[in-house]
Amino acid sequence: MKTVRTIAELRSGLDAARRAGARIGFVPTMGFFHEGHLSLMRRARNECDVVVVSLFVNPTQFNDPSDLAAYPRDERRDAARAEGVGVDCLFAPNEAEMYPPATATAVVVSGVSEPLEGVSRGPGHFRGVATVVAKLFNIVQPGVAYFGQKDAQQALVIRRMARDLDFPLLVEVCPTVREPDGLAMSSRNVRLSADARQQALALKRGLDAATAAVAAGERDRDRVERRGRDAMAALGVEPEYFAVLSAAGLTPVNPLAGEILVAVAAHIGGVRLIDNAIVAVTAS
Repeated sequence: MKTVRTIAELRSGLDAARRAGARIGFVPTMGFFHEGHLSLMRRARNECDVVVVSLFVNPTQFNDPSDLAAYPRDERRDAARAEGVGVDCLFAPNEAEMYPPATATAVVVSGVSEPLEGVSRGPGHFRGVATVVAKLFNIVQPGVAYFGQKDAQQALVIRRMARDLDFPLLVEVCPTVREPDGLAMSSRNVRLSADARQQALALKRGLDAATAAVAAGERDRDRVERRGRDAMAALGVEPEYFAVLSAAGLTPVNPLAGEILVAVAAHIGGVRLIDNAIVAVTAS
């Protein structure tokens, strides 16, 4: 595996593969790899001729400077893990490479970027996400890009952006990878104390309670959300949001019908965590 730092070097290194018609798979990340990241890389390895992984903690998507400063980083560890699953190239630019002086262009994806994380983290969050991913798509020019379902809203934003801007690639969204007890894997989990780690299970408890209510025939959105909040309260956690929305457009739907997204965010021991579940609602 080769680690490259500059856009010019990455483009040059991929030229021969692209001319040969190779299928390039791309996994954009902010690093501190866990099994969720590695599962995306393995899928890319299975489906593509060349696998590129980016490692860049994107400052423009953080609304809280302390969260940016605390975000875990260990490039040497990440490089070893990426190489272990067969990644061909690790693209690890610095901030100046990605955002040269006088950078003045941003990408805004209206609609799906506005609820949930858009409210909690402000409009700059998904503007930062969409902008950096658009830049990475232009730099790497992959045939396929892989994202995780844990960041469900982010995946919707990226899919909408790729469609609207006519990026010639597939956006594949892969299932959330969980710990044996159900906690969604996240780079932020390492910041949880032992007590907070147990309390963090409240997110999955809430999702399970809400999805169980739907499976039992409940179709009232408010009651489904209340079931989820009550389950979290049993572990002493008040969510930042617990919302049930349409999975396709993140719009309110009541009574529940079609494919819905149950999404939750909460602060546990000073660490902000998110999770979600997609449920197909059948006629009751």
